Amino acid sequence: MTNDEILARIDETVAEEHRLRSQGHGLSEAERDQLRSAEEHLDQLWDLLRRRDALRRAGQDPDAAGEQPATQVESYLQ
Repeated sequence: MTNDEILARIDETVAEEHRLRSQGHGLSEAERDQLRSAEEHLDQLWDLLRRRDALRRAGQDPDAAGEQPATQVESYLQ
């Protein structure tokens, strides 16, 4: 996946997140699950983009970076 493809997926996921947050009423359980999933997926995509950049700067193949599981990305220390 290229950086442009990752950025396009980020844009799509942000749009979904905004759609869910702007509904103007309390979210159903399914919608809350969708929102949580979108937030996790955004974290995964940003992580992938950062790791690809780090590999590129180190002179390595950025395509060697793969998307990490949400459980791993969500447990990173801030």
